[in-house]
Amino acid sequence: MTALPMRIVPDPILRQKAKRVSAITPSLKRLIDDMIETMHDAHGVGLAANQVGVLQRVIVIQLPEDEEPRVFINPEIVRREGEREVEEGCLSIPGYRGLVKRSVKVRAKGLDSKGKVVRVNADELLAQALEHEIDHLNGVMYIDHLVDRDKLWKEEPQETSPEEEPEMAPVEATYTG
Repeated sequence: MTALPMRIVPDPILRQKAKRVSAITPSLKRLIDDMIETMHDAHGVGLAANQVGVLQRVIVIQLPEDEEPRVFINPEIVRREGEREVEEGCLSIPGYRGLVKRSVKVRAKGLDSKGKVVRVNADELLAQALEHEIDHLNGVMYIDHLVDRDKLWKEEPQETSPEEEPEMAPVEATYTG
């Protein structure tokens, strides 16, 4: 596995719509493995293929409590319920966070890395991650959903000595993907 270079705003590929995957190939499986490695290296919860410069409809998500990453090929949201405001960030807009509107619950479907249909009913962080990453595949970024365009803020850098582990923000409150 190899970590891939992260595409950062204003890279135009982030605003392009990804194409449907027509076959599960060895190169697609390599891409998925590399995306997982890239997501882990960046300490993210999710990653879409166009964030690493590939215009294919593939996302990976791994919540802190998940033992294994989830892979969705050709993912789509088939149902949304409710609306809530949540804090969000993005690996392609490093150092910034904002308050966005997201669904309370979603139902999504796609294929796993073996081509098997996967359906998931999600709430909380998983629902947010699915919406965020599927938005990426459609060329949409979280800043397009800001509650107030003036409410994008720069994260404070954490000062730690090499012996200290940085404190983690509460998982329910934030999302970076």
